[in-house]
Amino acid sequence: MPHLDFSNTLCAPLFCLMLICIPGGHTAKCPQQCICDQIQLRVACVNRNLTQVPPTVDEITVKLDLRGNDIQELPSGAFKHTPYLTHLSLQACNIHRVKEGAFRGLGRLVFLNLANNKIEILYQESFDGLSSLKQLFIDRNRVEEIQPGAFSQLGFLNLLSITHNQLVYMPNLVFQGLQNIKSLRLSHNSLNYLDTEAFAGLFTLNRLRLDHNELQFFPTETMTRLPEVTFLDLSHNPMTYLGEDAVVMAKLTHLFLDHMSLQELVNTAVSKSPNLVHMDISHNQLRVLQPFSEGSPKLARLKLAGNPINCNCYLRPLREWAIRRKVKLLGTCGGPAHLSGESLEAVYPKELRCQSQEAMLKAEFEEATRIIPPPTQEPENKIKCPANCVCEAVTHHSSCENRGHTKVPRGFSPETRLLDLRGNNFHYIPSNSFPGVAKVVSLHLQRCKIVDVEGGAFSGMKGLIYLYLSENYLTSLSPEAFKGLPQLTYLHLEKNRFADFPKGVFKLVPSLLALHLENNAITKLESGSLSGAAGLRALYLTGNAIGSISQGALDQASVLDTLHLGGNKLKEVPTEALTKARNIKDLRLSGNSIRWVGPNAFKPLEGSLKELYLDKMGIEKMSENSLAGVGPTLRSLFLEGNKLEEVPDFHQLTSLEVINLADNPLMCDCPLLPLRLWIEKVNLKVRATCANPPEVKGRKVKDVYVFKACPGGEGLPAESTGNTRPGKKIKRRISVIQQNRVNRGQKK
Repeated sequence: MPHLDFSNTLCAPLFCLMLICIPGGHTAKCPQQCICDQIQLRVACVNRNLTQVPPTVDEITVKLDLRGNDIQELPSGAFKHTPYLTHLSLQACNIHRVKEGAFRGLGRLVFLNLANNKIEILYQESFDGLSSLKQLFIDRNRVEEIQPGAFSQLGFLNLLSITHNQLVYMPNLVFQGLQNIKSLRLSHNSLNYLDTEAFAGLFTLNRLRLDHNELQFFPTETMTRLPEVTFLDLSHNPMTYLGEDAVVMAKLTHLFLDHMSLQELVNTAVSKSPNLVHMDISHNQLRVLQPFSEGSPKLARLKLAGNPINCNCYLRPLREWAIRRKVKLLGTCGGPAHLSGESLEAVYPKELRCQSQEAMLKAEFEEATRIIPPPTQEPENKIKCPANCVCEAVTHHSSCENRGHTKVPRGFSPETRLLDLRGNNFHYIPSNSFPGVAKVVSLHLQRCKIVDVEGGAFSGMKGLIYLYLSENYLTSLSPEAFKGLPQLTYLHLEKNRFADFPKGVFKLVPSLLALHLENNAITKLESGSLSGAAGLRALYLTGNAIGSISQGALDQASVLDTLHLGGNKLKEVPTEALTKARNIKDLRLSGNSIRWVGPNAFKPLEGSLKELYLDKMGIEKMSENSLAGVGPTLRSLFLEGNKLEEVPDFHQLTSLEVINLADNPLMCDCPLLPLRLWIEKVNLKVRATCANPPEVKGRKVKDVYVFKACPGGEGLPAESTGNTRPGKKIKRRISVIQQNRVNRGQKK
C-alpha cells in the first residue's frame, strides 16, 4: 500500500473529512464479476450475465453500471445496500418489471437510465424514494401504461425521457408531482389522444417533444396548460389541418410541425403565440399560404422546404409580408416550371404572376405528368387508391375527407394504416364495407350523416384500434355492429343521437379500453349496460341527460378507472352503482343538480379514488363524513361553484395535492374553524373566500382572524393590525360572531 504523507496541512483535513463521511468499520468490497474504482467510488458490472443486482457492491459506491445483464425483475429494495448512489445505469438488462419500492432508499440518486429494456407498465410506486432524481431515461422499452402517481415522488426531476415505447393515450394528471421538470420527451410512441389535463401541473416545463406519434389534431386545450413551454416538437404526426387559434402558448418560441400531412394552415393559427420566433412547417402538402396575422410579431424564420409551393400570384401576399416583416422564408418553389426549384428568398413579388387560365391548365398538366410517371413506366409500384381520394405510400395514410362520397370507397392498398373518410354522406354502413384493409389501425367516419351501421360492417379489420363514429345521426347500434374487431381499443360515439345506452354491442370487442359517448341524449344507465365490456377502463358520458344509474349498471366493468358523468341530470351521488366499481380513480360529477352529499357517498371507492370533481353542482350541504374512506388516496378535489357555507372534514385527506373551494358562499364563523385549522396545517394553495359575515366578504379564509376567537382557535396566528390594538379588533369580531350565531339560530 502506498505511503500516505500527512505533512501537507491542506491534505490532512481533507483526508479526515473523507474518513468522517465513510461509515465506521468500512472495508472495501468488490463483486467478483465487476470492476471497482475505489478512488472515484465507481463499480462497473457490464455484460456479465448477472441475474440480480450484486448484493456485495460496496456500500459507499457512488456510480453503479449494470448495463447488458439479464436481471429481468427489480424487486422491492433492490438497492438497499448502496444508499450513497448518485448514478445508476441499467440499460439492456432484459428488465420486464420494476416492482413498487425497487429504488427505495436511493435518496441521493440524481441519474437513472432504464433504456433498452422490456418494461410494460410504470407502477404507482415504481420510483418511490428517488427524492433527488434529476434525470430519468426509460427509452426503447414497451411502456404502454403509466399508472397515476408513478412520478409523484420525483419532485426534483428535470428531464424525463420515454421515447420509442408503446404509449397510445395520455390521461389527466399523468405527470403529477413533477414540480421542477424542464424537458419531457415522448417521441416515437403511438399517442393518438391527449386528455385536456394530461400535462396539468407542469408549470416549469419548457421543452416538450411529441414527434413521431399518431396525433391527428393539434391538442389546443391540452397545450394551454403549459404556460412556460418555449420549445414544442410535433413533427411526424398525421395532422392535415391547423385551424384558427390552434396554438395558444404565450411563451412558445420554437414550433416544429414538419413532415406531417398539412394541407391547410389558417393564417391565424399561431396568432395567440406572441413570442414565436421559429416555425418549421417543411415537408407537408401546402401549396398556398397566406400572410400570418399580426399576432406573432417576433416571427423571424418560416421553414417551407419540401412543400409543393406554387410560386404564382397567390404567393405574392406572403412574399411581400415576409419582406416587410423581415421574416426569412426557407424553401423552394414547387412550380410553375420556370421557377421550379428556385429559392423562395430569391423570388421577388413582381415575378409572382398568374398566367391565363389556358396556360395554367397546361402547366398543371405538365407538372402532373412530370411528378406521376405514366402507368407504362411504373405499373407495379403505383399505390392502389380509389377515385377522388388521396393515398400516401410512405405513411400508409389514405384520405377521402369531404369528397361527397355516398358509398364507402373500395380499392385501398392492403398496407393502409390510417383511413380518413370523415365529412362524406354515407348515411348507411352496410356489412363488409371495408374488404382488404386488415392493417388499418385508425378509421375516421366523423360527420358522415350515418344513421345505421349494419352487423359485420367492419368485418375483417383485424388490426383496427381507433374507430371514430362521432358527430353522426346514430340512435342505436346492432349487437353485431362491431363484429370482427378483436383489437378495437378506443371507440368514439360522441355527438350522436343515442337516447338509450347502446347495451349489448360490446361483447364482440374484448380489447375495448375507452368508450366515448359524450353529448348524446342518454337518460339512464340500466343494469347490464356494460355487459361484455369487462376490460373497459374509461367511460365518458359527459353532456347527456342521465337522471338515474341502476345499482348494477357498472358491475360488468370491474376494472373501470375513469368515469365522467358531468353535465347530466343526477340528483344524488350514485353510491350504490359504484359498489362494484372499486377501481375508479377519476370520478367527475360536475354540473349535475346534486344539492346534498350524504355520509359515505364515495365509500365504495375507498383505496382507489384520486380525482373527484364536484364543481358547479349547486351543492348546499355535505355531510361531515361525506368523504369517509377516500382520505388516504384522494389527490384532487374540486368543489368550486357550489352553495356551501360549511365544508366536511378535510383532515383525513392526507394525500391531497389540489383543492378548489372558490365561488362558495362560505360563512366565516366558528363552525368553519376546522377548515381554517386544516389550511394552516397543509402545504397547499386553498382557494376559499368568505361570503359572510358582510365585514369579511371577499377575503380569503386564511386571512380572516375571527377564528382565533373561537374555542380551539387560540393557536392561530394573530392579525397584523398596524396602529390598531389587536385586542380591540378581536373583541369586536367576537361580538360579531356571537351575534351572527344568534341570528342564524333564530332563523333555524
